[in-house]
Amino acid sequence: MLETALFVLAGYLAGSMPFGYWLPRVLKGVDIRKKGFVPTLLATIYVGHLAGVLTGAAAMLGHARPLFLRFEKGGKMVATCGGAFWGLAPYVALAGLTVWIVVFLAFRYASVASIASALSLPVVSVAIGEPWPVTVFASAAALAVLVLHRANLKRLRAGTENRFQLRRKDRPSGREAPAR
Repeated sequence: MLETALFVLAGYLAGSMPFGYWLPRVLKGVDIRKKGFVPTLLATIYVGHLAGVLTGAAAMLGHARPLFLRFEKGGKMVATCGGAFWGLAPYVALAGLTVWIVVFLAFRYASVASIASALSLPVVSVAIGEPWPVTVFASAAALAVLVLHRANLKRLRAGTENRFQLRRKDRPSGREAPAR
């Protein structure tokens, strides 16, 4: 039990480190958000799936409400959730990543890809027979990602959500093309 508590604390502290906030200041644009992987993997290997789940959940909570930012609003936990699942249930993580890529390429909305990916986690967990703690965690993580994307869903309904452009738009040069 003490081992689980220590891994959960490590997961929360790792998730709390706002590298996405700190590193851009230092390295101009570098964003590292895979903090849920290592503590979750170690907890899963050394203690078991339930400890891995609790550690991954703590990392996600730490990312959403980071200690190092005085519990102010952090990130939406998608990448940290992905990192946690790579350490806990790699096939579920692979399926989630695949869904994210396919949905993103089809619709070019990171928010839609994140939501679809998160919603796929419990489905895949059940389909491949992961232990119950993994499926419960996948369901809770999907719900958390959905809740944290409420503003994105409102913008999608309003038609104002940011859409990723795969190609640069041609910019007018300021010169008109000659009339023919």
